[in-house]
Amino acid sequence: MAGGISLKELAAELKLAPSTVSRALNDSYEISEATKKKVISMAEKLNYHANPFARSLRENKSKTIAVIIPERINNFFAQVMDGIEEIAQDQGYHLLIYNTHEDIERERKIVNLLLNGRADAIAMSVTSQTSDISHLKKLHDRGLPVIFFDRIRAEIPTTKFITNDYDSAFEGTKHLIQQGCKKVALLMLSKDLSISKERQRGYNDAIRSEGWEVDPALTLYCSHEEESNVRLIEELLNAPNRPDGILASVEKLAFATYMAVRKTNLSIPRDLKVISFSNASIAGLLNPSLTTITQPAFSIGNECAKLLIKKLTKPKHYDLVDQVITIPSKITIRESTMAN
Repeated sequence: MAGGISLKELAAELKLAPSTVSRALNDSYEISEATKKKVISMAEKLNYHANPFARSLRENKSKTIAVIIPERINNFFAQVMDGIEEIAQDQGYHLLIYNTHEDIERERKIVNLLLNGRADAIAMSVTSQTSDISHLKKLHDRGLPVIFFDRIRAEIPTTKFITNDYDSAFEGTKHLIQQGCKKVALLMLSKDLSISKERQRGYNDAIRSEGWEVDPALTLYCSHEEESNVRLIEELLNAPNRPDGILASVEKLAFATYMAVRKTNLSIPRDLKVISFSNASIAGLLNPSLTTITQPAFSIGNECAKLLIKKLTKPKHYDLVDQVITIPSKITIRESTMAN
């Protein structure tokens, strides 16, 4: 039978229901090994080939990876997406990009959308408001392969990619102190974020390692509104015990610091030294050029995509292990932290 036969004909030949044959060919756990062997050998004998298109519809595989990010303007997330896309395209997958705009409600809506099968797998970084994670648990319980990067939730048992936030913040703070700073402030976006907690821990430990007290007035929680951030930082710089060094935990807070400094009669690096976590290519073009802690965003994206695609192509042989993988950041020293 050179032309091959249909599933119905194969089922008739085996005296089995077509649905049973189909399940046996798809290696379903509901069908006994003996029946599977019988079906497969008959299928080979009669030259039965499944229609791959019908199967992909049935399995609902869309060859799509969803990437959920909290903001688009941050260079870090742009580079992670490029890293994911490079591997995904190569493997015939396309990306669906969702931006939560740091809004937990939007994050929930996006996750609910994805629960209905819009994508085969998900790589995500949570919003700074994400404290209740029931929607993320649901994703994981549904068996959708999900990986977290950068802003992770340790409670979800899957693979997470981060950079060495604690060490980088510790090193960055120590660098400011070595450059002569006596009062280093930390600028942060959120108390809830995994990265904020780690960076704050690194900052606190670096201050304590000098035998100094951690002054809570020098940790500033900012918002997502640039104007109010500039105002907050300006107030900090006009305070009687103003800082002479700043560690910004995200690049937008470093940019806001530069704007705030313009409104005072201080200058960088003479009166204030600044170091920031940043993947901005313009860091070197700022005036003065900005000392940065650069995260390996592109590699993080590459690694996320490789793992997800491995899981999608060999679901039975490959598990997304509950582990945190750290890819280190690197510090580039520029004018903003030069010693006077």
